Amino acid sequence: MKADYLSYRIATGRCILGMVLQGALAALLVVYGIITRDHAAATASAYTILGVPIWLALAIVFDQHRRERVEALEAEALAQQGASTSVFDTSAGEFRPAAKRLAAMHRLFLPIVSVVLGLAFLGVGYWRLTSARAFLAASDAPVNPSDAHVTLGWGLAIGLLTGVVGFIFARFISGMAKQAIWSNLRAGAAAIVGAALMGLGIAVGSFADLAGSDAIRRALPLVFPIAIMALGAEVFANFLLNFYRPRKAGVMPAPAFDSRILGFIAAPDRIAASISDAINYQLGFDVSSSWFYNLISKSLGALIAMAAVLLWAMSAVEIVEPHQRGIVLRFGAFQREVGPGWHWKLPWPIERVEVPTFEEVDGDGHRAVVGQTTTGVRVVQLGSLPPVDAKKAILWTNEHAQEEVYQIVQPGATDAKAGESAAAGRDVALVSAEIPLHYVIENVELYDRLGDHQTREAILGAVARRQIVQFFSGQSVDEVLGGDPERLARNLNQRINAALNDIPNGGAKGAGIRAVFVGVNGVHPPRESAEKFEFVVQAEQKREARLEDARKDRIQRLTEVVGSVELADKIVAELKALAQLSDSGADQNAIKDQQFKVQTLLETAGGAAASLVQKARADRWATHMSERGRAARYQGQIAAFQANPALFQVSQYLESLQAAIKDARVYVTDDSVPDLRVNWDIKDVDNGAATFDPERRKALGE
Repeated sequence: MKADYLSYRIATGRCILGMVLQGALAALLVVYGIITRDHAAATASAYTILGVPIWLALAIVFDQHRRERVEALEAEALAQQGASTSVFDTSAGEFRPAAKRLAAMHRLFLPIVSVVLGLAFLGVGYWRLTSARAFLAASDAPVNPSDAHVTLGWGLAIGLLTGVVGFIFARFISGMAKQAIWSNLRAGAAAIVGAALMGLGIAVGSFADLAGSDAIRRALPLVFPIAIMALGAEVFANFLLNFYRPRKAGVMPAPAFDSRILGFIAAPDRIAASISDAINYQLGFDVSSSWFYNLISKSLGALIAMAAVLLWAMSAVEIVEPHQRGIVLRFGAFQREVGPGWHWKLPWPIERVEVPTFEEVDGDGHRAVVGQTTTGVRVVQLGSLPPVDAKKAILWTNEHAQEEVYQIVQPGATDAKAGESAAAGRDVALVSAEIPLHYVIENVELYDRLGDHQTREAILGAVARRQIVQFFSGQSVDEVLGGDPERLARNLNQRINAALNDIPNGGAKGAGIRAVFVGVNGVHPPRESAEKFEFVVQAEQKREARLEDARKDRIQRLTEVVGSVELADKIVAELKALAQLSDSGADQNAIKDQQFKVQTLLETAGGAAASLVQKARADRWATHMSERGRAARYQGQIAAFQANPALFQVSQYLESLQAAIKDARVYVTDDSVPDLRVNWDIKDVDNGAATFDPERRKALGE
């Protein structure tokens, strides 16, 4: 083809068209990625946007080629006319500025653009790879959302549109690039075929997810960034190799951002030609001219179609693993339930086997798919979430739970005799508890009819929490905090199972699950009121301490009185029996026998009671004998009076006088003393001067 400026104008127009088309595909992927929060689509849009500068750089270079060709034609026309190229006789090269700019573009502009694009590919790839890891770890987007089919349908449509449009345009540009003057168009074809491949990947991932497996969709957020980084590495490899690649005169140098890998995909016939040339060179004869090669070439379409049919037919066989049970759906309608093993079904999309997924929610509320199982035990937290840090002390007064969920209970009993709650039920109390629900799937059909995983979990949680609220509202705070947790869990389990079996589910009842365990763990009041409960505990401890002191004092006193607590209890029992006999008016003999029995017990008992009884008995005997002696002496006095009354009277008089003056001072005087009055000087002449006189103290009797 003649390298005229019209050819370069056509190439420039194709580059502008490719830039517009690449920008439109990028905008389409950006909108889809933002709306659906599809990480892979966002990564594909970032790569597609980076392809726009490639088309722009090619358009600038081809336009400069056009200018150079126009300039060359003008110079050739002047040369043919024999006109001087310069009035100053300078070289003709100074009047070729377009050629200089073109050479500068191939020498500086395209390498600089290549380096910038290579860095952009590496940076964008690393950024998207890092965010993809965080995205897959957090699983912000649920695996099976309620509008999953709509989202996947849009992904399939947009992916196919991007792939088909990109491949068709890439094949068109690759066909143009077979011409030597348009060879650099391979870089643009490689750029748009990369976007087409990513769109095709999104379509295949959506198609596989609709078929029942999201493995491809979960792999794309990692595959796309790695591919972009690989393209960036290829750009730098081409940039270095361009320094050592020999340059031929008249051959347009390829820019470093021209990906050879994507170029082969954009022009697959070049791959076959390269392989054919290599085989011909190694074997020494033209393999591509053989009958076998021609047969394969003619039947390649039929072979591909047969392979596609076989792959589609393989979807009629489904493998259910040992820990799974699934249901066969025909166009979404339930057909039958299948267990572990391989099963025949109609090919996709007529029938498919669905196994309920098992998801867990972490402390941040993110969902993660644990697996697909129906034989394991699943857990749903219905109350407060368990503590994250197992090493942290769990106390009522500190924060240890991720999220506190309080239950309303009745206050403690204030009237022990009547057993009535405070204020006749007008007051309430709050407690927090961890209530894990462990359940197993017994009927996959009923379980799957409830809805997708989020819907099922919401229904099960609402039904179970309703029973929990009703159950706790009838319990007192004392029963919940200090009662029997096993009884609470057992009653809750029965109520929740009964409620789950009564859920309306289509034409049947039940959720298809059975609660095997409901725990009531970590029960505690709100942290702000925990100290008040500590006061109650302290008061109870003081009460117990006082009761123990009273028991100790009882034992001590009873032991001191009767020698042992057992004997004291026996004596008290006999005294009560004596009191009953007295109150009932029983026979006196029976009363006396009971009194004698009590008396015998008191006499045989040790301690103060026995001593007191013995002392009373001794006092009684001494008083008795004293009075008996007085009576005998009185009889003797009567006999003496009767024998000699005068003598008895004199003797009694003298005895009385003797008794009267026994302690009196007697002075004996004669009749010569006229006055018997005595004057006493009762001064104390001993004023302490003889305190230290031994003789004086001895005389005084000190």
